Amino acid sequence: MKQKKKSDVAILMDYAGSHRILTYIGLILSAISMILSMIPYVCIWLVARNLIAVAPNWSQAEMITQYGWIAFESAVGGILIYFVGLMCTHLAAFRTAANIRKRGVAHLMEAPLGFFDVNASGLIRGRLDAAAADTETLLAHNLADIIGTITLFIAMLVLMFVFDWRMGCACLLAAVISILSMFAMMGGKNASFMAQYQAALDRMSKAGTEYVRGIPVVKIFQQTVYSFKAFQKSIEEYSYFAEHYNSNVCSKPQSVNLTFTEGAFAFLVPVALFLAPGALSGGAFAEFVTNFAFYAVFSAIISTALARIMFASSGMMLAHTALGRIAEVMDAPTLSVSKQPKHPMDSSVEFKDVSFTYEGAQREALSHVSFKAEPGQTIALVGPSGGGKTTAASLIPRFWDAGSGEVLVGGVDVKEMDPHELMTQIAFVFQNNRLFKTSIYENVRSSRPDATREEVLSALMSAQCKDILEKLPQGMDTIIGTEGTYLSGGEQQRIALARAILKDAPIIVLDEATAFADPENEALIQKGFTKLMKGRTVIMIAHRLSTVVGADKIIVLNEGKITEQGTHEDLIKTNGLYAKMWTDYNKAIQWKITAQKEVA
Repeated sequence: MKQKKKSDVAILMDYAGSHRILTYIGLILSAISMILSMIPYVCIWLVARNLIAVAPNWSQAEMITQYGWIAFESAVGGILIYFVGLMCTHLAAFRTAANIRKRGVAHLMEAPLGFFDVNASGLIRGRLDAAAADTETLLAHNLADIIGTITLFIAMLVLMFVFDWRMGCACLLAAVISILSMFAMMGGKNASFMAQYQAALDRMSKAGTEYVRGIPVVKIFQQTVYSFKAFQKSIEEYSYFAEHYNSNVCSKPQSVNLTFTEGAFAFLVPVALFLAPGALSGGAFAEFVTNFAFYAVFSAIISTALARIMFASSGMMLAHTALGRIAEVMDAPTLSVSKQPKHPMDSSVEFKDVSFTYEGAQREALSHVSFKAEPGQTIALVGPSGGGKTTAASLIPRFWDAGSGEVLVGGVDVKEMDPHELMTQIAFVFQNNRLFKTSIYENVRSSRPDATREEVLSALMSAQCKDILEKLPQGMDTIIGTEGTYLSGGEQQRIALARAILKDAPIIVLDEATAFADPENEALIQKGFTKLMKGRTVIMIAHRLSTVVGADKIIVLNEGKITEQGTHEDLIKTNGLYAKMWTDYNKAIQWKITAQKEVA
């Protein structure tokens, strides 16, 4: 049996949790306030009826003062109750949005780290943070207005057909035309437009972020016009949706809506002229005038009520789109956690017939890969770009889970280990390490929060960071990324290296760790590696083959498959792909040395 899909309101109430009671209270109070807001109009009609009945002897009119006080008290009471109701709905809305963010972040904490490589941080933030904020309008205002307006319309229907159903129908005709106009704007195929509009906004935001981040590179290579094309295309796409909705979808229906909503009284006049002769001849002209005054007063309420409906409808569309974007985050894959986690026996790393394909890819990134790193061994993964080296390394800490086969740490499948224990077993040094915008001390200590200041300093010294600390105004307490304190790529690598040293994990994953370092920093990083790698199992990825010559085993990956494996000497003798890469690498070194001599 197909499961019934939850409504947007039901989904939001799930997120609201215990605060949903505040929403219900707010909706009830909104309905009560709408009923109270109608009483002054009834009082006006009662005053008009009494005055017409005694005209022109106005002094004989009764209850005029009492009706005035009732109208005043009802109006003030309605405002106060509506205010209390909005306080309840606002509080519930804010708590619901906070719960959405908390639940989303909690879910993302269980997602594989690889998810964040293929989903830009700005896009995730827009889907979660901004979308959560978009739900606030629905809960804080729109639901209360919808319930209040429904209550208002029911009360209006009752009152309008109590005295003269013909005048009542004339007043409601404007409401029917307005509702049809709003459906033309927001119903049918236009209902999905908001999702397309928001997707275009997301793409523009993402392109803008990437463009701003890449400005230094753009300026260096003089690619300003070319690099702006993607950003410009996203802006034009967003502009198209905005202009199309405004000019082709909204313009005519909205004009009709506003015309008839604001001119609801115009429908009443022809009906009144048609009924007036009969009232005169029947001797009920005073009653006719009283009824006309009543409907004239109530026709003014229609525009206010319909304006509330339109505002609420747009909020419903916005919230529906927002919930769709939130669902994209909530549907992110999560790492499975074994109910009976196993503990690794040692620091070995083994791949058993491992295959893996990225979502949407046409071919496997890894195909039937098998190798083993014994405790304390250094295994180097080399090969052409796109060969699967980084993919293989990312499966060890479960950035992704293998599609088939097993990745073992200490003889235990990583899927059967507690994720927290797995992460304590592995330290990483990537080619593009991200440092937090905080002190160097906090950056390094993030790998082991219970570390002492002396231990952090010792790790920095082991990572050859002495010269960095000496030149900074506050040493390792200097904040990175603010007040003009920035580090070069090689210096950032050494800070990241210190972080890995402090973690003191038995398994090290090095992914092109010296890729962006200059020769001086590379030499210092290599010294730090000596400290980091001592007595540990190391999985090393490198394009600079000179860094893997001393590895216990070299795995050559090409197009996701192992083509060769062995020591440096063994692979040179086989005269295969590795030997060719080694020859090309040495030629490149010679070209560099020759070029430097010519410049000198």
